Amino acid sequence: MTAIDSVLQGLIDYAGLYPPASLDMRTALCSYLGHAKSKHAAALGRFIVDLNRLSELRNLAGNSLRNLKVSVIGPATADWDSLPMLLDDGVSIEAVEIKTDEPAEIDRITTLLPSGLDAYFEVPLQANIAAALDDLSAAGVRAKLRMGGVVADAFPSAEAIAQMLSAFSMRRVPFKATAGLHYPIRSRHLFTYAPDSPTGTMHGFVNLVCAAALIHFGGDEDEARVLLNEEDPAAWNISPDTIAWRSFQWSTEQLREVRQQFFISIGSCSFVEPMHGLEALGWL
Repeated sequence: MTAIDSVLQGLIDYAGLYPPASLDMRTALCSYLGHAKSKHAAALGRFIVDLNRLSELRNLAGNSLRNLKVSVIGPATADWDSLPMLLDDGVSIEAVEIKTDEPAEIDRITTLLPSGLDAYFEVPLQANIAAALDDLSAAGVRAKLRMGGVVADAFPSAEAIAQMLSAFSMRRVPFKATAGLHYPIRSRHLFTYAPDSPTGTMHGFVNLVCAAALIHFGGDEDEARVLLNEEDPAAWNISPDTIAWRSFQWSTEQLREVRQQFFISIGSCSFVEPMHGLEALGWL
């Protein structure tokens, strides 16, 4: 396995049902199953779906249901104690994703979830969530980091992201990232697929992987901030055995460790755009 293979292994949880793609269930399901047979299938992670749409997914998937790895999204108030029944019905639910930073809610939901599921709790990028992060660490669950959206204000600063990566690392909280990560390197793009969409600068998923590696192996927040803001592809050197950014370098084994222990995946409504971006750079 090469260094870039280590980065990409199961990296992209497919969120085609969500903006800006907003596909219908049949189209999103067909896309996921198609990507699972493509030459880049190793990079495909889970199919993301709302808890209240699982029945729709099950009915449309039919015999293909066994080929799905599912991550379920819902609010803290959802009927999370219904998951065992859904698992018994043959839905291969591997993870849940819940938006709350309330320690009491995190504790309550964690006790309802069947064992063996990966639980992600979306926490805001702000300075006063230490209690929530401490609770995630104590509960042995994971964090979800929102990196963008369909408007400029939805994209957090590199400084805020670097601070959160450091907070995760200090508490040994693994995380996934979501939204606005369609492209390998930080760059300017349309926010949606509409012809009149506004444009803006979007974070790069390779920037984020490398920033996570930098923090994981003892780098500081200022270095991570500079890395997250990097827009020059020539600042990277991708070889079979290493990925380097300027004076920093990570081996295949180190990148595998980061992906398995710290930065778990990204959620993206497009699987094609990240792959095309890497191919355009000559990194695939």
